[in-house]
Amino acid sequence: MKSKIIIARPIFEATLARLREHFEVTDNQADTPWTKASWTQALSQHVGALTTGSDPVDAEVLKACPNLKAVANMAVGYNNFDVPAMTAHGVQASNTPDVLTETTADFGFALLMATARRITESEHYLRRGEWTQWRYDMFAGAEVHGSTIGILGMGRIGQGIARRAAHGFGMKVIYHNRSRLSAESEAECKATYVSKEELLKTADHVMLVVPYSAASHHTIGAAELAQMKPTATLINIARGGIVDDAALAVALREKQIAAAGLDVFEGEPKVHPDLLTVPNVVLTPHIASASIPTRMAMANLAADNLISYFTQGKSLTPLNTVAA
Repeated sequence: MKSKIIIARPIFEATLARLREHFEVTDNQADTPWTKASWTQALSQHVGALTTGSDPVDAEVLKACPNLKAVANMAVGYNNFDVPAMTAHGVQASNTPDVLTETTADFGFALLMATARRITESEHYLRRGEWTQWRYDMFAGAEVHGSTIGILGMGRIGQGIARRAAHGFGMKVIYHNRSRLSAESEAECKATYVSKEELLKTADHVMLVVPYSAASHHTIGAAELAQMKPTATLINIARGGIVDDAALAVALREKQIAAAGLDVFEGEPKVHPDLLTVPNVVLTPHIASASIPTRMAMANLAADNLISYFTQGKSLTPLNTVAA
């Protein structure tokens, strides 16, 4: 008899077909929204699940799902998981690292460029029919080439951004991380380790690539924004909650910093309404990894994690260790 798994959100048909070869699958190709209660009820009928970053697996959910054995997140981030609680309940947790590193780093740089060069502002201006003549200072933005980028969080994606910045744009790269990189990695990225305070006051462009946790909540708030240059930009491709969005909206409106580019938001898919009223921000709906090849790789790795767990007793990219 095949094990029963549930897929929380729509996925590629080819991935779904492959999972059906191994499991009895409850899918959600219709993308029916879950409440936490309805999600918990549905999950309780299955031993495995493929989730996205919006589907919670916490102590409350786990208590109602005693038969659950493995949950595969189709994301590198996993702040929807309570990993210690999953371990305590004997539930294998997994994510999809590596396969989205380069695409996400590409997008981080795209968002930086769009923010620094005021692309969204200028496009809206053009579409409104307000462009009647050229001016020397029309939408003059910040320089990228040769400027200083400060990267908060220097994991795989942060290092990918650093390589693009240093080798492609001749930027000075400074970074802050919980632990310093090896000398070899720093040399490859042409990156210099600095304190968080030094990074904020020095960088022309601040890029956030830190994982979300209680400790990193509001890593950037009013106090940190006040330390940045008034000409600086802030880019968040990490997770919502890393930035205090309300404080950021104030800083943008009052020109404490020049501009921001955000792919993630606190409480997403809701966006703080004040961010929608300031012109000097580029907003995208959590699409940093959204190339077709990368999203397919993410879906397939999540599927492989489930298949591997139920056939071999361990996921390919586990977040915890549990007895099968």
